[in-house]
Amino acid sequence: MNRKVIVNKNEIINERTFNARTAVRSGKYALNVVFSGEADYTIEKRKIRLVPDSFIYLNHDTVYTNWIDSNVEVRTLSVLFDPDFVQDFENSNLLKDHLLLDNPHGYPQRESRFVESIYPLQGNIKFNALQLSKHIENGLNDQFLLTEYTTHCLLDYYSLYHSEIINREASLQFLSGSTKAEILKRLSLARDFMISNYNRRIHLEEIAQMACLSVNHLLRTFKQAYQQSPHQFLTEVRLQQAKHLLKNTELTVNEIVNIIGFECSSSFIRLFRSIFKVTPGQYRRSTCNLVAFAY
Repeated sequence: MNRKVIVNKNEIINERTFNARTAVRSGKYALNVVFSGEADYTIEKRKIRLVPDSFIYLNHDTVYTNWIDSNVEVRTLSVLFDPDFVQDFENSNLLKDHLLLDNPHGYPQRESRFVESIYPLQGNIKFNALQLSKHIENGLNDQFLLTEYTTHCLLDYYSLYHSEIINREASLQFLSGSTKAEILKRLSLARDFMISNYNRRIHLEEIAQMACLSVNHLLRTFKQAYQQSPHQFLTEVRLQQAKHLLKNTELTVNEIVNIIGFECSSSFIRLFRSIFKVTPGQYRRSTCNLVAFAY
């Protein structure tokens, strides 16, 4: 199922599918969300995978393709923002009120460029993305309401970008601002590589090579930026995927352990219980009860 709506020159595409391939897109900023299942992307020459409850925001001149080849239904949402809409949004939200009064149409700005990285879909941006998806699926074409939700998605992304990129740049211990920006861009490549390959056994040397950093440089700067080591981050990604599979599938714990790249079930269960204070079985039963109660 694929539904597409045009709102203020922005495109909203809601899709549920097992198999799809999207041609190269360019010309618009793209907020690409995966609610469930997994979607593969080639961005320029880089390959990534969006896992459940994740998203990526791409610059308007980025060339990319995405495809889905899955045994389970994949639910996605894409919001393609027109560059003029983004500039007007920035004028309205980032300029001082007295400047907007002097020039209601805003001031010309250079085109914004963002570090293209995978983010977790949570909080306000998840709520607004889900609302957009629901309204599109139900056939709603209320331009005012859809514009409100698309604007909120953009506002939520800017807020997240500021905390995840701008603030993290400041935490890096370098004098040069351009050096900080370049290091964080490379660390984002390392994060995306771990998220995209969480289900296989990857080595620190692979991650460092993907980020064009030495192993020691990666370890030191990753810790500064994210307050955890690459190993801790990868483990966190795997545990979050385990929670998703426990909640949304009937796979056994052993099957889930194999899928997420853990070496043995016993170490997975111990770690899961240590982090979440319940066993995997208890977590599955509690989430099943919550779903049953909701209905």
